[in-house]
Amino acid sequence: MDDEVFRALADPSRRRLLDNLNQRNGQTLRDLCAGLEMARQSVSKHLAVLEAANLVTTVRRGREKLHFLNAEPINAIADRWITQYDRRRVQLFANLKMTLEKETMNDFVYTTYIKTTPERLWQALTDPEFTKQYWGLYHDTDWQVGSPMEWKMGNVTMAGEGQVVLEHDPYRRLAFTWHRITPEFAEAVEMDDELRAKTAAEPLSRVSFDLEPDGDQVKLTVIHSGFEPDSAIRPMIEDGWTRLISDLKSFTESLTPAPAVEV
Repeated sequence: MDDEVFRALADPSRRRLLDNLNQRNGQTLRDLCAGLEMARQSVSKHLAVLEAANLVTTVRRGREKLHFLNAEPINAIADRWITQYDRRRVQLFANLKMTLEKETMNDFVYTTYIKTTPERLWQALTDPEFTKQYWGLYHDTDWQVGSPMEWKMGNVTMAGEGQVVLEHDPYRRLAFTWHRITPEFAEAVEMDDELRAKTAAEPLSRVSFDLEPDGDQVKLTVIHSGFEPDSAIRPMIEDGWTRLISDLKSFTESLTPAPAVEV
């Protein structure tokens, strides 16, 4: 995969497409073609290379196919190789990593591949006995669209108006609003009063999980969106999601094949 990433980044046209997505994430092919001196077919071919390298991930919304910049491959390269480069190259990769993670639209987008089945991954995302093991919390809900959700983290409960299930399409797509910043949660994570007041005043964001079978793996795309430009929560979730998705991947791949589950 590293070789595919390096080859994809070597082409200036593909870097320009990544810059375009960095400026405005979640674009259609038509959006990306606008203003580029390239034929639609050429843009499609470049996007295919970027997608094969996992630098771009796609999600369907109705008839539209939206393209998102994905920082996961750069994170992986940095973790594996960066300590072996000289200072100049280290700075190059650090700048590239920062560029790919800095998204003007303020969305967090992350795609990874997990060696499991959609059924088992879905269970890992929704079953309280599973989420408590890798996430340290569970969701108290019946998972029906519009149903309220209570987040339970030990003795701490996060609940409130608007905290609901948004989408529920078993083994394909799950979405819900991100939780309220309650006083007990703020105390549990040691937020100071100023930060607690600022985060509690922000509108609820939303997170979605798209599952797509890919051979003996599942392509998982996590999109956390709806942040205000000066959001205090957005920087807080960056590292948290990266670690959580890594834990989810390790946990799910350690499980035995899932039995048939009725939804």
